[in-house]
Amino acid sequence: MNQPNSNLIEGDVLIRNVTAADAQAIYRMLCELENTVLPLPEFLKIFNANLTDSNIRYLVAELESDCIGMASCHVQLLLHHASSVGEIQEMFVYPAYRSMGVGKLLVRSIIDFVRSKGATQLEVTSNKIRTDTHRFYEKEGFQKTHFKLILNHE
Repeated sequence: MNQPNSNLIEGDVLIRNVTAADAQAIYRMLCELENTVLPLPEFLKIFNANLTDSNIRYLVAELESDCIGMASCHVQLLLHHASSVGEIQEMFVYPAYRSMGVGKLLVRSIIDFVRSKGATQLEVTSNKIRTDTHRFYEKEGFQKTHFKLILNHE
């Protein structure tokens, strides 16, 4: 991977739809995001199925042909909103490229996608320990309004 330029500008980074050829790059980023080694066969099964779903968008941020970040968004019809709502499921930018506008470009592209789907809202959930991530989303206009509770049933 190329060394980052601290003067990175929007025109240097390409945001594009993910293709099947990006599977390994997305896998590496999500393993780093989750700080674990995800089971590759299951990952690939879900990844490939979701690539064909028109209500799911996977994006990659490229700099000089290197994948430096990614984002995914699902749009679904929700009764409690009486409309479609987008939700950022995953977003990751390699640490060396953070605070350079890459995340902002990914969020803008996600916003364009959810608007194209007629969604009335865009949501994101982030682990409570990721305070830098929370600040990023708040700078992008997101508001802390909900708590997310989970129940593991493995």
